[in-house]
Amino acid sequence: MKLKISILACTLSLFMIASSVHGEDKPASHGTASPHGSMGAETDGGLITGKVLETMDSGGYTYVRVEKDGKKIWLAMPQTKVQKGKTMSFTSGGKMINFESKTLKRTFSEIIFSGGPVIKAGVTGASSGSKNKVINITDQIKIEKASGANAYTIAELYKNKVRLDKKEVVVRGKVVKVSGGIMGKNWIHIQDGTGNRKKATNDLVVTSDDKPTVGDTITATGVLSKDKDFGGGYKYDLIIENAGLVPY
Repeated sequence: MKLKISILACTLSLFMIASSVHGEDKPASHGTASPHGSMGAETDGGLITGKVLETMDSGGYTYVRVEKDGKKIWLAMPQTKVQKGKTMSFTSGGKMINFESKTLKRTFSEIIFSGGPVIKAGVTGASSGSKNKVINITDQIKIEKASGANAYTIAELYKNKVRLDKKEVVVRGKVVKVSGGIMGKNWIHIQDGTGNRKKATNDLVVTSDDKPTVGDTITATGVLSKDKDFGGGYKYDLIIENAGLVPY
């Protein structure tokens, strides 16, 4: 049986993850999840930009309705300040169908879970604490490649993912996001300055018992898996699970 994930997480990430919604707000039992949240308004390499029509705070989260090119979209994110009437950009994440907010006592036919508004290139403004802060600054990151026969850059891992599937690899990168306590593991996004942001080959998800801090540079060692499907619409092109982490 596939694992059903009723809580979404900024990039995504894993979406595999990018933002998570917890507490009393949870998807209705008949809701479905999709890892794609474009709805025709996802632009600028994964950002949703539009005029804020409506905003409300409830249960520790901010719900925002935006409009772009005549399309109206609901977003949910960790509670943060959003100005009505202003044109803003938000990170994109997973889309839920028939999402029930118990704190608002309403069901959204479609809603996208976002890491928050983009204050400046690649930095979200959601006030959810440093562990959920997202940095997406590939152009500014330049990390030295790890050494050894099985050491690769992130771009090399994506390029050789078929050959390297189920093999142990070593990769070094800067921690740009950490989500703790998901399925008993810490989910860590790293970047090293290689890869293509628009093609989503610049960011790698690593799971580990270790929990680094956003901004740390780490060397991760673990088994690489391609096309990893956790169910519920959460599928990763590439992921390293149960990695050992060493500060660099």
